[in-house]
Amino acid sequence: MSHEEKHGASSEKTYAGMTRRTLCLGAGGAAVMLAIGGVGAIPAQAVVRPPGGQDEDDFISKCIRCNECAEVCPHHIIRPAHLESGILNFRAPTLNFDNAYCDWCAEDNGGVPLCVEMCPTQALITPEGATFENTILGVAEINTTTCLAYRLTGCRDCVDACPLEAISLDSENRPVVDTALCNGCGACEAACVSLQAGSVVSSTDERAIKVRPVVKEA
Repeated sequence: MSHEEKHGASSEKTYAGMTRRTLCLGAGGAAVMLAIGGVGAIPAQAVVRPPGGQDEDDFISKCIRCNECAEVCPHHIIRPAHLESGILNFRAPTLNFDNAYCDWCAEDNGGVPLCVEMCPTQALITPEGATFENTILGVAEINTTTCLAYRLTGCRDCVDACPLEAISLDSENRPVVDTALCNGCGACEAACVSLQAGSVVSSTDERAIKVRPVVKEA
């Protein structure tokens, strides 16, 4: 069954491959970007992008902030970035692993990311041969201060959740990330219970394991 058949054929008029709604949203996003240009002093922060958005310069130059990728994401993990992330990032898609992770739509679209398939401007585009296993969205980092396992509670939820076996336990049953195997899919972050179980640092608002973007050296 095609994506159109699955979600219902659309009668909405298209313009150069984009629906009227997408075109209007993109134009509106561009207008907002121009309107807030006066606060350009806010620096852009590195963020975790959806599949196909790992070439940051190419992605930023093509993304029109239309929100199509977020709407088709079956796990609802694509969210627009806030202004705090910088002008260039504002309203552009980022990944949020609070409740789920990116599996490249393995069950929903045969392993082809719907966000990439539906992007009207090819801001999200996967290179030939790209797969879930070999595409690096980011790298998981463990905060040893807030990680429950480092308080010797026996927690191993991130280890069990990792689909690539990139997290193992050391001699003291504490999780360790193998950065050579981690692709930043977010399964570990989604499974982490450090906030629910009570962190040793009461003011923290991040889970003890967090996917960070890979920042290329200048």
